[in-house]
Amino acid sequence: MATFKNLLLHLENGILTITINREDKLNALNIETIREIRDAMQQVYDDAAVRGVIITGAGTKAFVAGADISELTELSEVTARSFSERGQETFDLIEQCNKPVLAAVNGFALGGGNELAMACHMRIASTSARFGQPEVNLGLIPGYGGTQRLTQLVGKGKAMELLMTGDMVTAEEALMLGLANYVVAPEKLLPRCVEILQKIMSKAPLAVGLVIEGVNAVYDKEENGYQTEANAFARCCASEDFVEGTNAFMEKRRPVFKGI
Repeated sequence: MATFKNLLLHLENGILTITINREDKLNALNIETIREIRDAMQQVYDDAAVRGVIITGAGTKAFVAGADISELTELSEVTARSFSERGQETFDLIEQCNKPVLAAVNGFALGGGNELAMACHMRIASTSARFGQPEVNLGLIPGYGGTQRLTQLVGKGKAMELLMTGDMVTAEEALMLGLANYVVAPEKLLPRCVEILQKIMSKAPLAVGLVIEGVNAVYDKEENGYQTEANAFARCCASEDFVEGTNAFMEKRRPVFKGI
């Protein structure tokens, strides 16, 4: 796989771990890092050897502590719009990926960091994790999809509160709100992500990808989610994995899926 300046990539047993590697900057997202995340995700789409993804941050202090403030101060109204749209397009690649993508949140997930985590299909949090959208403290709002995904995950009222106050929430609060799926001790964070991905990877890859497509359709105003589900159900029924899965069930054995 390609190498990057700000990312570390490690592929093992079908699981690609993408580490944001700017520990001295609390893994803040600058324009170059956003571009590298986009390129890394394109590799995920294209590489059949990758069956699941973990995104995390280097060190113990931060998953991603936000955007690079020095770059934000240089934005004009025109350049800010394209800055926001590039980030949204990159995070959409994560959300729409037909392979499971987990965020291993190992510290501060603030601003763009929380937006990155929310773009992932699940968020596994260390007990030290802190989540928030503090952009209003800078006279800003989230620009990488934060107003949309936070509302989807925690509901309108709580999203309004967190976005307008800029308050952080602990890992346990995030769990109660539905922002995090699990909270684990720091040393168990990556092993728990691997455990979840291994379980998902034992299922039919086509079906897993179509589950992602169907759930995402709930939030797409241009999609009829029920029709998307019916179409996906039909595709599954025409697949070899469906034949294998049903035969294995009848024969009381473990299925061997091929993703076709």
